[in-house]
Amino acid sequence: MSRRRAPALLAATLFTAGLVGCSGDAPVTENRVPADPPRSATPAPRVPAGTAPAKSFAVGVRQLKLDRDGRALPVTVWYPATGRAGGTPERSATAADGKFPVVMFSHGLGGRPADYATLLTRWAAAGFVVAAPTFPHTARGADGNVLDVLNQPADVSYVLTQVLALDGKAGDPLRGRLAGDRVAAAGHSAGGVTTVGLFTGGRDERLDAGVVFAGTSLGVGTAFAGAAAPQLFVHGERDEVVEYAAGKAVYDAVPWPKAMLSLTKGDHGRALLADGASLRLVSDTTVEFLRWSLYGDAAAKGRISADAAREGLATFDDHL
Repeated sequence: MSRRRAPALLAATLFTAGLVGCSGDAPVTENRVPADPPRSATPAPRVPAGTAPAKSFAVGVRQLKLDRDGRALPVTVWYPATGRAGGTPERSATAADGKFPVVMFSHGLGGRPADYATLLTRWAAAGFVVAAPTFPHTARGADGNVLDVLNQPADVSYVLTQVLALDGKAGDPLRGRLAGDRVAAAGHSAGGVTTVGLFTGGRDERLDAGVVFAGTSLGVGTAFAGAAAPQLFVHGERDEVVEYAAGKAVYDAVPWPKAMLSLTKGDHGRALLADGASLRLVSDTTVEFLRWSLYGDAAAKGRISADAAREGLATFDDHL
């Protein structure tokens, strides 16, 4: 798809649909970006075998003030920290010993990183550094320019570069703590569009895996490119903003190892914002997916489907 067609498509469809964080009235009913021809082979992921941490960590949190060519990008970073696990994230806590994979998270339209703190804190407690930028035009309180979603894959790549640089920065709390060769991208709603874009036209070759919550490919296409990067899609079957079929169409176009967690009674993603049975299901399933795809933990891969089937809240299509 040409760059000239993409903005028009996104304006006509995404904006009209009201793809707003966790609410909306008119659903996105189809994937209007033509799918690429099916590929005959499913390549293997590139992360070597390893073992994820067995313990749970305390969590630290800090803020970075970044700017990409005049685009202010404040970033919230959650990371494994020293201390007793299970408490509230501690601001600027001492980082735990170890080398931790990095997960970039993109919020939805009208959202902010803090909205997803319960989920992202659990990822950090499991042994991941999670970096979540606040986008300049699609965050809550911004001008709501949905077309700017097309600029967000480049924002995420820029933030990733700056975050990874902390590993070698003298005196930084995360110096020596980042596994820059093990990186994933994740996002919800408009952030899901951003995440898909990081594996298509805006492919960031540093990414080893992706997690797409209630996302679609509008404006970014389904031309998945580069080295194989396993993908986990999470979508509510009762999504009132991005219809389930639209998310499933993108999932079907992924040529790599993939799985889709379908929440039988799930909506557009409110379950991601507050603790409850659905969030616990999503949290546990995504943690095991990240343990496998970023740590190379084969045992974690074996637990993904078991977590997904728990309590009868979802179905799981598994092609990992």
